Amino acid sequence: VQLVESGGGLVQPGGSLRLSCLASGFDFSRVAMSWYRQAPGKERELVASINNVGSSTNYADSVKGRFTLSRENAKNTVYLQMNSLKPEDTAVYYCNLGVAWSSYQGQGTQVTVSP
Repeated sequence: VQLVESGGGLVQPGGSLRLSCLASGFDFSRVAMSWYRQAPGKERELVASINNVGSSTNYADSVKGRFTLSRENAKNTVYLQMNSLKPEDTAVYYCNLGVAWSSYQGQGTQVTVSP
């Protein structure tokens, strides 16, 4: 199993970023996927999850209405579109296999929201 995140970076408040996660080593179209984040000194937080066919998503209250999770099974990729970013969104974001924190995550990608 390999999960490779990309798309993080530094953005000003109110800006947007799109994170991508390319998966390999398992039957991607048969499993749900999720994104977690962890900021320094804070607990890990489930940001969003999506079912295996992309027909159902769930979001943390803190990102609802601002973030959109989608997937493209033909490309073994999930996307997290993040709009209206706030400083409190600053964290390392991890792509995770499944919904619950599993044994399989990517290396993480840093998102920093700062003026």
